[in-house]
Amino acid sequence: MSRWTTTVGEVEYDEPAGVETVDEGLARRMKALACTAPLHDLDNRKTRLDWADASDYQMAEIALQAIDQVTIAMDFDRGANHEQVVARLCPFIATQVPDRDHDEHERVARWVLDNLINVGSVDRGFQAVYGTFGGAGEYQRRSFDFKLLVELVSGEGDVYLRATDEAINVLVGALDTDVESAQIAAEVKLENLIKRGRLSDARLAAEQARYRTVQYADTLRRKLEATRRDVRAVDWEREVPDLIDEALRHIEDRFRAENAILNNITTARDDAEELDRKHRAAQLVDIVKDCIRRHTQLQARLQDAGETFRTEQDRQQFSAPARRATIDLFGQLLVPSLDLPLADASNPTGVFFGAAAGIDPPSVPGLTGLVEMLLVPSQDREHLGDEITEPDLAPLPDPDRYSEWQWRTSDSLLDLAEAPRRLSGLLASAREIDPDLAGLVALRVVHAYGPEVGTAIRHGDQQLLIAVDDGTELVDEQFGGTDLLVASAHVARAGEAVEELATLSTEDEEVA
Repeated sequence: MSRWTTTVGEVEYDEPAGVETVDEGLARRMKALACTAPLHDLDNRKTRLDWADASDYQMAEIALQAIDQVTIAMDFDRGANHEQVVARLCPFIATQVPDRDHDEHERVARWVLDNLINVGSVDRGFQAVYGTFGGAGEYQRRSFDFKLLVELVSGEGDVYLRATDEAINVLVGALDTDVESAQIAAEVKLENLIKRGRLSDARLAAEQARYRTVQYADTLRRKLEATRRDVRAVDWEREVPDLIDEALRHIEDRFRAENAILNNITTARDDAEELDRKHRAAQLVDIVKDCIRRHTQLQARLQDAGETFRTEQDRQQFSAPARRATIDLFGQLLVPSLDLPLADASNPTGVFFGAAAGIDPPSVPGLTGLVEMLLVPSQDREHLGDEITEPDLAPLPDPDRYSEWQWRTSDSLLDLAEAPRRLSGLLASAREIDPDLAGLVALRVVHAYGPEVGTAIRHGDQQLLIAVDDGTELVDEQFGGTDLLVASAHVARAGEAVEELATLSTEDEEVA
Protein backbone atom coordinates (compact mmCIF):
# COMPACT_ATOMS: atom_id res chain seq x y z
CA MET A 1 0.00 0.00 0.00
CA SER A 2 1.35 3.43 -0.97
CA ARG A 3 2.10 5.80 1.87
CA TRP A 4 2.76 9.49 2.29
CA THR A 5 4.70 11.37 4.94
CA THR A 6 3.56 14.31 7.05
CA THR A 7 6.19 16.46 8.78
CA VAL A 8 5.27 18.22 12.03
CA GLY A 9 8.20 20.12 13.50
CA GLU A 10 11.12 17.72 13.17
CA VAL A 11 9.08 14.51 13.42
CA GLU A 12 7.82 12.66 10.35
CA TYR A 13 4.64 10.55 10.42
CA ASP A 14 3.78 7.93 7.84
CA GLU A 15 0.12 7.94 6.84
CA PRO A 16 -1.80 5.75 4.40
CA ALA A 17 -2.38 7.48 1.07
CA GLY A 18 -6.10 6.66 0.83
CA VAL A 19 -7.38 8.80 3.71
CA GLU A 20 -10.64 9.34 1.87
CA THR A 21 -11.40 5.59 2.07
CA VAL A 22 -12.28 5.93 5.78
CA ASP A 23 -14.24 9.13 5.22
CA GLU A 24 -17.67 7.52 4.83
CA GLY A 25 -17.45 5.43 7.99
CA LEU A 26 -16.05 8.35 9.98
CA ALA A 27 -18.82 10.67 8.78
CA ARG A 28 -21.54 8.14 9.68
CA ARG A 29 -20.13 7.75 13.19
CA MET A 30 -19.91 11.51 13.65
CA LYS A 31 -23.55 11.87 12.58
CA ALA A 32 -24.51 9.15 15.03
CA LEU A 33 -22.79 11.05 17.84
CA ALA A 34 -24.46 14.28 16.70
CA CYS A 35 -27.93 12.74 17.02
CA THR A 36 -27.22 11.82 20.65
CA ALA A 37 -25.69 15.20 21.53
CA PRO A 38 -29.04 16.92 22.37
CA LEU A 39 -29.79 14.12 24.87
CA HIS A 40 -26.44 14.52 26.64
CA ASP A 41 -26.88 18.29 26.61
CA LEU A 42 -30.02 17.89 28.73
CA ASP A 43 -27.97 16.41 31.58
CA ASN A 44 -25.34 19.13 31.19
CA ARG A 45 -27.91 21.94 31.46
CA LYS A 46 -30.15 20.50 34.15
CA THR A 47 -28.13 22.15 36.93
CA ARG A 48 -29.06 25.58 35.53
CA LEU A 49 -32.77 25.12 36.23
CA ASP A 50 -33.76 27.65 38.88
CA TRP A 51 -37.22 26.18 39.56
CA ALA A 52 -36.05 22.76 40.77
CA ASP A 53 -33.00 20.85 41.98
CA ALA A 54 -32.71 18.68 38.88
CA SER A 55 -29.44 16.95 39.77
CA ASP A 56 -31.27 13.70 40.64
CA TYR A 57 -33.11 13.48 37.30
CA GLN A 58 -31.59 11.44 34.48
CA MET A 59 -32.65 13.69 31.61
CA ALA A 60 -31.20 11.55 28.79
CA GLU A 61 -33.24 8.54 29.96
CA ILE A 62 -36.38 10.70 30.11
CA ALA A 63 -35.67 11.96 26.57
CA LEU A 64 -35.33 8.40 25.24
CA GLN A 65 -38.59 7.48 26.94
CA ALA A 66 -40.27 10.51 25.30
CA ILE A 67 -39.02 9.50 21.84
CA ASP A 68 -40.27 5.98 22.55
CA GLN A 69 -43.77 7.18 23.46
CA VAL A 70 -44.02 9.44 20.40
CA THR A 71 -42.82 6.67 18.06
CA ILE A 72 -45.30 4.13 19.36
CA ALA A 73 -48.20 6.60 19.04
CA MET A 74 -47.38 7.46 15.40
CA ASP A 75 -49.44 6.23 12.47
CA PHE A 76 -49.93 7.40 8.88
CA ASP A 77 -52.20 10.35 9.50
CA ARG A 78 -51.56 11.34 13.08
CA GLY A 79 -48.86 11.50 15.71
CA ALA A 80 -48.64 11.80 19.47
CA ASN A 81 -50.57 14.32 21.53
CA HIS A 82 -48.48 16.58 23.79
CA GLU A 83 -50.55 16.01 26.89
CA GLN A 84 -50.62 12.23 26.41
CA VAL A 85 -46.83 12.09 26.10
CA VAL A 86 -46.42 14.19 29.26
CA ALA A 87 -48.91 11.99 31.14
CA ARG A 88 -47.02 8.83 30.12
CA LEU A 89 -43.66 10.33 31.07
CA CYS A 90 -44.69 11.35 34.60
CA PRO A 91 -44.79 7.78 36.07
CA PHE A 92 -41.32 7.09 34.65
CA ILE A 93 -39.98 10.37 36.08
CA ALA A 94 -41.61 9.63 39.44
CA THR A 95 -39.63 6.38 39.72
CA GLN A 96 -36.37 8.38 39.50
CA VAL A 97 -37.23 10.96 42.19
CA PRO A 98 -40.28 9.70 44.09
CA ASP A 99 -40.04 12.26 46.91
CA ARG A 100 -40.90 15.21 44.61
CA ASP A 101 -44.46 16.32 43.89
CA HIS A 102 -46.40 15.63 40.69
CA ASP A 103 -46.23 19.24 39.50
CA GLU A 104 -42.42 19.12 39.39
CA HIS A 105 -42.48 15.78 37.54
CA GLU A 106 -44.86 17.24 34.96
CA ARG A 107 -42.72 20.36 34.57
CA VAL A 108 -39.60 18.24 34.01
CA ALA A 109 -41.46 16.24 31.34
CA ARG A 110 -42.51 19.39 29.52
CA TRP A 111 -38.96 20.81 29.74
CA VAL A 112 -37.48 17.66 28.18
CA LEU A 113 -40.16 17.59 25.47
CA ASP A 114 -39.58 21.25 24.56
CA ASN A 115 -35.83 20.66 24.29
CA LEU A 116 -36.34 17.66 22.00
CA ILE A 117 -38.51 19.87 19.78
CA ASN A 118 -35.87 22.61 20.25
CA VAL A 119 -38.42 25.28 21.07
CA GLY A 120 -36.91 28.75 20.82
CA SER A 121 -34.75 28.21 17.76
CA VAL A 122 -35.62 29.61 14.34
CA ASP A 123 -36.20 26.34 12.47
CA ARG A 124 -36.51 24.15 15.59
CA GLY A 125 -33.65 21.96 14.42
CA PHE A 126 -30.18 20.93 15.53
CA GLN A 127 -26.92 21.37 13.65
CA ALA A 128 -23.58 19.61 13.91
CA VAL A 129 -20.34 20.15 11.99
CA TYR A 130 -18.27 17.18 10.88
CA GLY A 131 -15.34 16.73 8.54
CA THR A 132 -14.71 14.78 5.34
CA PHE A 133 -11.70 14.33 3.08
CA GLY A 134 -11.90 15.58 -0.49
CA GLY A 135 -10.47 13.97 -3.56
CA ALA A 136 -7.06 15.52 -2.98
CA GLY A 137 -7.03 14.52 0.68
CA GLU A 138 -7.86 17.97 2.04
CA TYR A 139 -10.06 18.21 5.11
CA GLN A 140 -13.50 19.77 4.49
CA ARG A 141 -16.11 20.81 7.04
CA ARG A 142 -19.76 20.00 6.38
CA SER A 143 -22.98 20.77 8.22
CA PHE A 144 -25.44 18.11 9.36
CA ASP A 145 -28.93 19.47 10.07
CA PHE A 146 -31.40 17.19 11.83
CA LYS A 147 -34.46 17.17 14.09
CA LEU A 148 -35.63 14.71 16.72
CA LEU A 149 -39.30 15.59 17.30
CA VAL A 150 -41.36 17.77 14.95
CA GLU A 151 -44.73 19.45 15.44
CA LEU A 152 -47.29 19.07 12.64
CA VAL A 153 -50.81 20.41 12.25
CA SER A 154 -53.69 18.16 11.20
CA GLY A 155 -56.52 19.17 8.91
CA GLU A 156 -58.69 19.88 11.96
CA GLY A 157 -56.09 22.30 13.36
CA ASP A 158 -54.74 19.98 16.08
CA VAL A 159 -51.00 20.01 16.77
CA TYR A 160 -49.32 16.62 17.17
CA LEU A 161 -45.78 15.24 17.44
CA ARG A 162 -43.90 12.91 15.12
CA ALA A 163 -40.47 11.35 15.59
CA THR A 164 -38.00 11.83 12.73
CA ASP A 165 -35.76 9.16 11.22
CA GLU A 166 -32.86 10.54 13.24
CA ALA A 167 -34.84 10.16 16.47
CA ILE A 168 -35.79 6.57 15.67
CA ASN A 169 -32.19 5.79 14.80
CA VAL A 170 -31.11 7.23 18.15
CA LEU A 171 -33.68 5.02 19.85
CA VAL A 172 -32.47 1.79 18.23
CA GLY A 173 -28.78 2.68 18.31
CA ALA A 174 -28.04 3.09 14.61
CA LEU A 175 -27.97 5.81 11.96
CA ASP A 176 -29.13 5.78 8.35
CA THR A 177 -29.73 2.02 8.48
CA ASP A 178 -31.54 0.43 5.55
CA VAL A 179 -35.10 -0.21 6.71
CA GLU A 180 -35.59 -3.53 4.98
CA SER A 181 -32.30 -5.13 6.02
CA ALA A 182 -32.66 -3.85 9.58
CA GLN A 183 -36.17 -5.28 9.79
CA ILE A 184 -35.07 -8.71 8.55
CA ALA A 185 -32.16 -8.79 10.99
CA ALA A 186 -34.45 -7.79 13.84
CA GLU A 187 -36.98 -10.51 13.00
CA VAL A 188 -34.30 -13.23 12.81
CA LYS A 189 -32.77 -12.06 16.07
CA LEU A 190 -36.19 -11.99 17.73
CA GLU A 191 -37.07 -15.51 16.63
CA ASN A 192 -33.74 -16.92 17.82
CA LEU A 193 -34.03 -15.21 21.21
CA ILE A 194 -37.53 -16.60 21.73
CA LYS A 195 -36.43 -20.14 20.86
CA ARG A 196 -33.57 -19.83 23.37
CA GLY A 197 -35.93 -18.56 26.07
CA ARG A 198 -34.29 -15.16 26.53
CA LEU A 199 -37.51 -13.17 26.76
CA SER A 200 -35.93 -10.00 28.16
CA ASP A 201 -33.59 -9.67 25.17
CA ALA A 202 -36.42 -10.74 22.88
CA ARG A 203 -38.56 -7.85 24.06
CA LEU A 204 -35.81 -5.36 23.17
CA ALA A 205 -35.46 -6.92 19.71
CA ALA A 206 -39.25 -6.82 19.21
CA GLU A 207 -39.38 -3.14 20.13
CA GLN A 208 -36.57 -2.39 17.66
CA ALA A 209 -38.48 -4.28 14.95
CA ARG A 210 -41.54 -2.16 15.65
CA TYR A 211 -39.50 1.06 15.43
CA ARG A 212 -38.20 0.01 12.02
CA THR A 213 -41.74 -0.72 10.85
CA VAL A 214 -42.81 2.78 11.87
CA GLN A 215 -39.83 4.24 10.05
CA TYR A 216 -40.60 2.30 6.88
CA ALA A 217 -44.22 3.48 6.94
CA ASP A 218 -43.17 7.08 7.55
CA THR A 219 -41.03 7.01 4.40
CA LEU A 220 -44.10 6.12 2.33
CA ARG A 221 -46.15 8.81 4.09
CA ARG A 222 -43.62 11.49 3.12
CA LYS A 223 -43.71 10.36 -0.51
CA LEU A 224 -47.50 10.62 -0.59
CA GLU A 225 -47.47 14.04 1.07
CA ALA A 226 -44.93 15.31 -1.47
CA THR A 227 -47.14 13.94 -4.26
CA ARG A 228 -50.14 15.84 -2.94
CA ARG A 229 -48.11 19.06 -2.96
CA ASP A 230 -46.45 18.56 -6.36
CA VAL A 231 -46.71 15.36 -8.36
CA ARG A 232 -43.54 16.26 -10.28
CA ALA A 233 -41.42 16.29 -7.11
CA VAL A 234 -41.65 12.48 -6.74
CA ASP A 235 -40.32 9.90 -9.19
CA TRP A 236 -43.43 7.82 -9.91
CA GLU A 237 -41.85 6.19 -12.93
CA ARG A 238 -39.22 4.12 -11.11
CA GLU A 239 -38.54 5.11 -7.52
CA VAL A 240 -42.00 4.90 -5.98
CA PRO A 241 -43.17 1.79 -7.93
CA ASP A 242 -39.99 0.00 -6.82
CA LEU A 243 -40.62 1.17 -3.27
CA ILE A 244 -44.20 -0.15 -3.36
CA ASP A 245 -43.14 -3.54 -4.77
CA GLU A 246 -40.39 -3.93 -2.18
CA ALA A 247 -42.75 -2.86 0.59
CA LEU A 248 -45.39 -5.42 -0.46
CA ARG A 249 -42.78 -8.18 -0.50
CA HIS A 250 -41.55 -6.89 2.84
CA ILE A 251 -45.07 -7.11 4.31
CA GLU A 252 -45.60 -10.62 2.95
CA ASP A 253 -42.35 -11.86 4.51
CA ARG A 254 -43.06 -10.08 7.78
CA PHE A 255 -46.54 -11.54 8.06
CA ARG A 256 -45.18 -15.08 7.79
CA ALA A 257 -42.31 -14.40 10.19
CA GLU A 258 -44.39 -12.56 12.77
CA ASN A 259 -47.20 -15.11 12.78
CA ALA A 260 -44.64 -17.86 13.38
CA ILE A 261 -42.99 -15.80 16.11
CA LEU A 262 -46.40 -15.11 17.64
CA ASN A 263 -47.08 -18.85 17.85
CA ASN A 264 -43.75 -19.42 19.61
CA ILE A 265 -44.39 -16.60 22.08
CA THR A 266 -47.89 -17.85 22.81
CA THR A 267 -46.52 -21.33 23.47
CA ALA A 268 -43.82 -19.90 25.73
CA ARG A 269 -46.45 -17.87 27.59
CA ASP A 270 -48.78 -20.82 28.10
CA ASP A 271 -46.01 -23.24 29.14
CA ALA A 272 -44.29 -20.83 31.53
CA GLU A 273 -44.69 -21.64 35.20
CA GLU A 274 -42.94 -18.59 36.64
CA LEU A 275 -45.20 -15.57 36.95
CA ASP A 276 -42.53 -13.10 35.82
CA ARG A 277 -41.70 -15.15 32.73
CA LYS A 278 -45.38 -15.46 31.84
CA HIS A 279 -45.77 -11.67 32.21
CA ARG A 280 -42.80 -10.96 29.89
CA ALA A 281 -44.16 -13.40 27.32
CA ALA A 282 -47.56 -11.68 27.44
CA GLN A 283 -45.88 -8.31 26.81
CA LEU A 284 -44.09 -9.79 23.79
CA VAL A 285 -47.43 -11.01 22.44
CA ASP A 286 -48.80 -7.47 22.61
CA ILE A 287 -45.75 -6.01 20.86
CA VAL A 288 -45.82 -8.52 17.98
CA LYS A 289 -49.59 -8.04 17.57
CA ASP A 290 -48.96 -4.30 17.30
CA CYS A 291 -46.36 -5.00 14.57
CA ILE A 292 -48.92 -7.07 12.65
CA ARG A 293 -51.47 -4.27 13.00
CA ARG A 294 -49.00 -1.75 11.62
CA HIS A 295 -48.18 -4.04 8.69
CA THR A 296 -51.90 -4.30 7.89
CA GLN A 297 -52.20 -0.54 7.95
CA LEU A 298 -49.11 -0.18 5.74
CA GLN A 299 -50.53 -2.69 3.24
CA ALA A 300 -53.77 -0.71 2.94
CA ARG A 301 -51.83 2.47 2.27
CA LEU A 302 -49.65 0.77 -0.33
CA GLN A 303 -52.73 -0.45 -2.19
CA ASP A 304 -54.12 3.09 -2.28
CA ALA A 305 -50.81 4.72 -3.31
CA GLY A 306 -51.38 4.23 -7.05
CA GLU A 307 -54.86 5.68 -6.85
CA THR A 308 -53.49 8.67 -4.91
CA PHE A 309 -50.95 9.34 -7.67
CA ARG A 310 -53.53 9.16 -10.45
CA THR A 311 -55.95 11.41 -8.57
CA GLU A 312 -53.30 14.02 -7.85
CA GLN A 313 -52.02 13.86 -11.41
CA ASP A 314 -55.49 14.59 -12.76
CA ARG A 315 -56.04 17.35 -10.25
CA GLN A 316 -52.70 19.08 -10.74
CA GLN A 317 -51.88 18.55 -14.40
CA PHE A 318 -54.91 17.50 -16.43
CA SER A 319 -57.62 19.52 -14.74
CA ALA A 320 -59.18 22.17 -16.94
CA PRO A 321 -58.56 25.79 -16.04
CA ALA A 322 -61.12 27.49 -13.89
CA ARG A 323 -64.10 28.67 -15.89
CA ARG A 324 -65.16 32.25 -15.48
CA ALA A 325 -68.19 33.97 -16.96
CA THR A 326 -67.28 36.13 -19.95
CA ILE A 327 -68.53 39.67 -20.39
CA ASP A 328 -71.17 40.42 -23.03
CA LEU A 329 -69.74 43.65 -24.39
CA PHE A 330 -72.78 44.46 -26.52
CA GLY A 331 -75.55 43.63 -24.06
CA GLN A 332 -73.81 44.44 -20.76
CA LEU A 333 -71.65 47.44 -21.68
CA LEU A 334 -72.43 49.08 -25.03
CA VAL A 335 -76.27 49.17 -24.97
CA PRO A 336 -76.56 50.36 -21.33
CA SER A 337 -73.84 52.96 -21.89
CA LEU A 338 -75.61 54.44 -24.92
CA ASP A 339 -78.69 55.10 -22.80
CA LEU A 340 -76.67 57.03 -20.17
CA PRO A 341 -75.53 60.64 -20.26
CA LEU A 342 -71.90 61.19 -21.18
CA ALA A 343 -70.88 62.06 -17.61
CA ASP A 344 -72.42 58.87 -16.24
CA ALA A 345 -71.16 56.59 -19.06
CA SER A 346 -67.51 57.63 -18.68
CA ASN A 347 -67.11 55.76 -15.38
CA PRO A 348 -68.06 52.17 -16.47
CA THR A 349 -66.37 52.48 -19.88
CA GLY A 350 -63.21 53.88 -18.26
CA VAL A 351 -63.06 50.98 -15.81
CA PHE A 352 -63.51 48.43 -18.61
CA PHE A 353 -60.92 49.86 -21.00
CA GLY A 354 -58.45 50.39 -18.14
CA ALA A 355 -58.75 46.73 -17.12
CA ALA A 356 -58.69 45.47 -20.72
CA ALA A 357 -55.59 47.45 -21.65
CA GLY A 358 -53.69 46.31 -18.56
CA ILE A 359 -51.21 48.16 -16.41
CA ASP A 360 -47.46 48.20 -15.97
CA PRO A 361 -46.21 45.41 -13.68
CA PRO A 362 -45.27 46.81 -10.26
CA SER A 363 -41.64 46.85 -9.19
CA VAL A 364 -42.55 45.15 -5.90
CA PRO A 365 -45.15 42.39 -5.43
CA GLY A 366 -48.57 43.31 -4.20
CA LEU A 367 -50.40 41.63 -1.36
CA THR A 368 -51.84 38.90 -3.61
CA GLY A 369 -48.46 38.11 -5.16
CA LEU A 370 -46.74 38.16 -1.77
CA VAL A 371 -49.23 35.67 -0.30
CA GLU A 372 -48.78 33.40 -3.33
CA MET A 373 -44.99 33.50 -2.93
CA LEU A 374 -45.25 32.63 0.76
CA LEU A 375 -47.62 29.72 0.13
CA VAL A 376 -45.37 28.01 -2.42
CA PRO A 377 -44.47 24.62 -0.85
CA SER A 378 -40.84 24.10 -0.01
CA GLN A 379 -38.84 21.27 -1.48
CA ASP A 380 -38.41 18.17 0.68
CA ARG A 381 -34.99 18.14 2.25
CA GLU A 382 -32.84 15.08 2.40
CA HIS A 383 -33.04 12.89 5.49
CA LEU A 384 -29.53 13.80 6.57
CA GLY A 385 -29.41 17.35 5.22
CA ASP A 386 -27.83 18.83 2.10
CA GLU A 387 -24.08 19.03 1.80
CA ILE A 388 -22.51 22.46 2.12
CA THR A 389 -20.25 23.07 -0.85
CA GLU A 390 -18.44 26.02 0.73
CA PRO A 391 -18.40 25.34 4.48
CA ASP A 392 -15.59 27.74 5.43
CA LEU A 393 -17.61 30.93 4.97
CA ALA A 394 -17.69 31.96 8.62
CA PRO A 395 -14.46 33.49 9.96
CA LEU A 396 -12.49 31.51 12.48
CA PRO A 397 -13.02 32.52 16.13
CA ASP A 398 -10.49 34.89 17.62
CA PRO A 399 -7.74 33.20 19.65
CA ASP A 400 -7.88 33.49 23.40
CA ARG A 401 -6.34 36.71 24.72
CA TYR A 402 -4.81 34.94 27.70
CA SER A 403 -3.36 31.43 27.91
CA GLU A 404 -4.39 28.69 30.33
CA TRP A 405 -1.15 29.23 32.27
CA GLN A 406 -1.98 32.90 32.78
CA TRP A 407 -5.48 32.00 34.03
CA ARG A 408 -4.07 29.47 36.51
CA THR A 409 -1.46 31.99 37.70
CA SER A 410 -4.11 34.67 38.20
CA ASP A 411 -6.18 32.16 40.20
CA SER A 412 -3.28 31.65 42.58
CA LEU A 413 -2.72 35.42 42.94
CA LEU A 414 -6.40 36.07 43.63
CA ASP A 415 -6.72 33.31 46.23
CA LEU A 416 -7.04 35.75 49.15
CA ALA A 417 -8.80 33.60 51.72
CA GLU A 418 -6.32 34.52 54.50
CA ALA A 419 -5.95 38.32 54.10
CA PRO A 420 -7.15 40.95 51.58
CA ARG A 421 -4.78 42.85 49.29
CA ARG A 422 -4.75 46.09 47.35
CA LEU A 423 -5.09 46.13 43.58
CA SER A 424 -1.77 47.96 43.29
CA GLY A 425 0.04 45.18 45.13
CA LEU A 426 -1.61 42.52 42.97
CA LEU A 427 -0.57 44.35 39.78
CA ALA A 428 3.03 44.58 41.01
CA SER A 429 3.13 40.88 41.85
CA ALA A 430 1.64 40.02 38.45
CA ARG A 431 4.24 42.09 36.55
CA GLU A 432 7.06 40.29 38.34
CA ILE A 433 5.75 37.02 36.90
CA ASP A 434 4.56 38.17 33.45
CA PRO A 435 4.00 41.75 32.17
CA ASP A 436 0.85 40.65 30.28
CA LEU A 437 -0.57 39.05 33.44
CA ALA A 438 -1.31 42.47 34.98
CA GLY A 439 -4.08 43.14 32.44
CA LEU A 440 -5.84 39.85 33.31
CA VAL A 441 -5.60 40.53 37.06
CA ALA A 442 -7.02 44.04 36.61
CA LEU A 443 -9.86 42.70 34.47
CA ARG A 444 -10.84 40.07 37.05
CA VAL A 445 -10.66 42.54 39.94
CA VAL A 446 -12.91 45.04 38.14
CA HIS A 447 -15.33 42.17 37.39
CA ALA A 448 -15.34 41.34 41.11
CA TYR A 449 -16.65 44.83 41.95
CA GLY A 450 -20.36 44.19 42.70
CA PRO A 451 -20.30 40.39 42.12
CA GLU A 452 -23.40 38.29 41.38
CA VAL A 453 -23.81 36.34 44.59
CA GLY A 454 -27.00 34.59 43.47
CA THR A 455 -25.28 33.16 40.38
CA ALA A 456 -22.41 31.84 42.49
CA ILE A 457 -24.86 30.13 44.87
CA ARG A 458 -26.73 28.44 41.98
CA HIS A 459 -23.47 27.22 40.47
CA GLY A 460 -22.31 25.82 43.82
CA ASP A 461 -19.12 27.95 44.08
CA GLN A 462 -17.31 27.73 47.41
CA GLN A 463 -15.54 31.11 47.22
CA LEU A 464 -16.33 34.44 45.60
CA LEU A 465 -13.89 37.24 44.76
CA ILE A 466 -15.06 40.64 46.09
CA ALA A 467 -13.58 44.09 45.36
CA VAL A 468 -14.45 47.07 47.61
CA ASP A 469 -13.91 50.80 46.92
CA ASP A 470 -12.69 52.61 50.09
CA GLY A 471 -11.69 55.84 48.34
CA THR A 472 -7.95 55.15 47.95
CA GLU A 473 -6.55 56.36 44.63
CA LEU A 474 -4.66 53.87 42.45
CA VAL A 475 -1.11 54.90 41.56
CA ASP A 476 0.02 52.73 38.66
CA GLU A 477 1.98 53.24 35.44
CA GLN A 478 -0.64 51.45 33.30
CA PHE A 479 -4.02 51.73 35.04
CA GLY A 480 -5.86 54.50 36.84
CA GLY A 481 -8.87 54.87 39.10
CA THR A 482 -9.44 53.50 42.59
CA ASP A 483 -7.05 51.21 44.42
CA LEU A 484 -9.67 48.55 45.19
CA LEU A 485 -9.43 46.36 48.27
CA VAL A 486 -9.70 42.72 47.09
CA ALA A 487 -10.60 39.70 49.21
CA SER A 488 -12.08 36.20 48.88
CA ALA A 489 -15.39 35.51 50.63
CA HIS A 490 -16.89 32.16 51.54
CA VAL A 491 -20.19 31.42 49.79
CA ALA A 492 -22.75 29.69 52.03
CA ARG A 493 -26.26 28.51 51.19
CA ALA A 494 -29.29 29.50 53.23
CA GLY A 495 -29.06 26.56 55.65
CA GLU A 496 -25.32 26.98 56.17
CA ALA A 497 -25.72 30.72 56.77
CA VAL A 498 -28.30 30.13 59.49
CA GLU A 499 -26.01 27.62 61.22
CA GLU A 500 -23.08 30.06 61.10
CA LEU A 501 -25.19 32.87 62.57
CA ALA A 502 -26.37 30.56 65.34
CA THR A 503 -22.75 29.59 66.12
CA LEU A 504 -21.63 33.22 66.23
CA SER A 505 -24.53 34.15 68.54
CA THR A 506 -23.62 31.31 70.91
CA GLU A 507 -19.96 32.41 71.01
CA ASP A 508 -21.00 36.02 71.73
CA GLU A 509 -23.19 34.89 74.63
CA GLU A 510 -20.34 32.84 76.09
CA VAL A 511 -17.99 35.82 75.86
CA ALA A 512 -20.57 38.07 77.52
